[in-house]
Amino acid sequence: MSLDTKILAAAAITAALATLAPPATVDAQAAAPAAATRYKNCAALNKVYPHGVGKSGAKDKIKGKTGNAKAVANFKRSNSLYAANKHLDRDKDGVACEKR
Repeated sequence: MSLDTKILAAAAITAALATLAPPATVDAQAAAPAAATRYKNCAALNKVYPHGVGKSGAKDKIKGKTGNAKAVANFKRSNSLYAANKHLDRDKDGVACEKR
């Protein structure tokens, strides 16, 4: 194989590889995390998150008679969402607007 043939073959391979794997571009808005929504009251929050929002690792506190009452466990777990709505956590158990 002559030098000219090797150069042409290398150029053809490089061009083929360039068309197969275009460089990845990252959209700045897509890479930025979305800001957590702050809700005015529990009625507004429960429309989107029916069982409330809580910090990861939080457990619902049960007050009063606990005969048949069960703690809410299926709330949305999100530290940033809870932080934005901490003012709605009346019993300070790490779960805001919990609803059975």
